Amino acid sequence: MNQPSAAAGTFSLIWRIYSLAKSYSRLMLASLLLTVAIAFLGPYRPYLMQQCIDTYMVQKDADGLLTISLWIGALLIVQVVFQLMNTILSGTIGQNVLRDLRQKVFGKLIHSRIRFYDKTPVGTLVTRSVSDIETIADIFSEGLINIAGDLLQIIFILILMFATDWRLSLVSLSVLPLLLYAGYLFKEKVRISFELVRNEVARLNTFVQEHIQGMHIVQLFNREQAELHKFKSINASHRDANIRSIFYYSVFFPVVEIIAAVSVGLIVWYGSLQIIHYQTSAGVLVAFIMYVNMFFRPIRQIADRFNTLQMGMVAAERIFKLTDDTESTERSAESNYKLKNGKIEFNQVSFSYNSEYPVLDSVSFTVPSSKTLAIVGETGSGKSTIVQLINRFYTHQSGTIMIDDVPVENYSLETLRKHIALVPQDVFLFSGSVLENIRLFNDSISEERVKEAAIKTGADVFISKLPEGYKQQVFERGLSLSTGQRQLIAFTRAWLYNPEVLILDEATANIDYESEQLIQQATRELMKNRTCIIIAHRLSTVVNADTIVVLKAGRIIEQGSHHKLISKSGTYKELFEKQFASAQRPTEIITE
Repeated sequence: MNQPSAAAGTFSLIWRIYSLAKSYSRLMLASLLLTVAIAFLGPYRPYLMQQCIDTYMVQKDADGLLTISLWIGALLIVQVVFQLMNTILSGTIGQNVLRDLRQKVFGKLIHSRIRFYDKTPVGTLVTRSVSDIETIADIFSEGLINIAGDLLQIIFILILMFATDWRLSLVSLSVLPLLLYAGYLFKEKVRISFELVRNEVARLNTFVQEHIQGMHIVQLFNREQAELHKFKSINASHRDANIRSIFYYSVFFPVVEIIAAVSVGLIVWYGSLQIIHYQTSAGVLVAFIMYVNMFFRPIRQIADRFNTLQMGMVAAERIFKLTDDTESTERSAESNYKLKNGKIEFNQVSFSYNSEYPVLDSVSFTVPSSKTLAIVGETGSGKSTIVQLINRFYTHQSGTIMIDDVPVENYSLETLRKHIALVPQDVFLFSGSVLENIRLFNDSISEERVKEAAIKTGADVFISKLPEGYKQQVFERGLSLSTGQRQLIAFTRAWLYNPEVLILDEATANIDYESEQLIQQATRELMKNRTCIIIAHRLSTVVNADTIVVLKAGRIIEQGSHHKLISKSGTYKELFEKQFASAQRPTEIITE
């Protein structure tokens, strides 16, 4: 019952893989025609060799022998030219499909929800985007069309063999059941081993990616030897998986050679008897020896190409699973709503990353246009989650989130994120110059505008001191710059894009005193005439906010201005007094 379903699924997958090349149908047709021509021309050579021996050599016809020799040489040249053209064509198709598919996969990753990245290792996505797609490209250069060509060549060989001598044909093919059984075992074993290899590749990529990113933690806690031991174990598993597939190849190909040798031996034995009894000729015997060698050569190639096809199908299944996952794709409303004033309202909003642990529970607050809301609370209280919901990185389960009295889900993502700027605690910088990181590789933003923004936020103070100024290259993630410098770049980005809503998520945490002064200057510039949400552990940075919300375990327990909350003698006052008492120096506060 399951076999037809599995066969149908395999056919459907192969069809979908080849549909990737529908934009290159002319190249595919040309490759197919060349494949058919090559399959037809190959078996014709033994026939010419038979005529050469039986017609011209036996009759000592030198002119005829020269003529047929030239025909054989011309046939070989045509085969070589056709094979060269077919290799170039199939390789071109494969590389074009690789480019298109990689763009599609990266486009899918670009538009995937943040939740998708929370549960998917980076190394796995790198494997899907690089090595898995490379494997699919091999299908077009060594896959189904080539397998079809090999099968056609086998069919033409069989037709010529039986047309020449059916008795010798039956004798030479008597070993075929043994060959088919060996091929079946090889196919099944290699399929399993290839799937294991792909799993180990993804596992190895994930481990290496994570540990390169977190190498400072590994070294900080003296975990080098322990992590090296883990890597050795994963690397050994990867090696063992590859050795297993190599083992099956090393067994199968010698088996095919032995079966081919047995077939040739049977032909020589039986053909010699027929020659003795004048029932066949020497030319026929030589032709059959060539036929058998040509018959087993595509069988060996089919086994190799079939495994390439299987590897590609395993990779394709994983890639199609990624591209077909509509749940992980961000859905952008197609609407004409424009965000103008920046009024934000949460009404009984609840959210959880999973159903067991609610992060926000019936949270309600309003931030009028051009006003400032500060959100404070202990770690894990849900402060940053509010930011994620406003930007629609996640979708709330109940309640409503309104911006300018319009539900946040009714805005297109482009409109929403164009008018909301987020300055996070951990600023990510790409490999490139300071200038490129500020304007995020948007060449339509001039260098003059970038410098103007940097002067406004105070970032120009440190940028101008860099050896190459705005052209200074930063390493991956900006680790060549200090935390404060990266924060100032983030503030400059936000100022440059002139948002209606500004969100500061722990933007002044873990920075030095000098950087804090510059950042507070940048904050004052950015907050002018904008709706602002400030999330902070340092309560001294939020005392001038119009409204302060105190979160605890996902619920609002206090709400009001600084002076109102201090007068209530509640959680906020307790937190503020603890921080004030533990402060080693006066901390500047944000003032209008």
